[in-house]
Amino acid sequence: MEALLFAVFAFVAIASAILMVAFRNPVHSALALVTTFFALAGLFALLQAHFLAAVQIIVYAGAIMVLFLFVIMLLNLGHPESLEPMPRRVRRLTVLLLMALLAGQIGLIGARGLRGSAASVDSALFQDNVSVIGRLLYTDYLFAIQVVGMILLVALVGVMVLVKKDKPAPSTAGE
Repeated sequence: MEALLFAVFAFVAIASAILMVAFRNPVHSALALVTTFFALAGLFALLQAHFLAAVQIIVYAGAIMVLFLFVIMLLNLGHPESLEPMPRRVRRLTVLLLMALLAGQIGLIGARGLRGSAASVDSALFQDNVSVIGRLLYTDYLFAIQVVGMILLVALVGVMVLVKKDKPAPSTAGE
């Protein structure tokens, strides 16, 4: 069962990554990237890395993609060609990929339910890993976390500068 789920998640991840690059519309590309993130979360769950699967969905598919879509919408204001509908064949392919992803997620839940708890896996491997990850993030990797935060802040300021540059400055002729 795990080999079948791996094949489904891998196929969906590769196909949606290819679609992400192939789409001309940036919003469609961002949605294909979200599909890739969900497929990767399924692969992490198959590897018994449930924390990484949850982070993949919460952080990447949730927060980061909301920021991407916000930036895309800001940069595409006034461009009606970005609102063109998807071709019918692309919509069908997207629906098939999402159905495969859903089937894989349901299969993953079903496989976990049939097996019960992960008693066959070494329990010492999974013992209190969230607190260990948290301790490492706030001690050994604190500087790296701060650098990533600064890079994201600089990127956000850069996007605002790009958006402001396209808009005309208010005229002061009336004064």
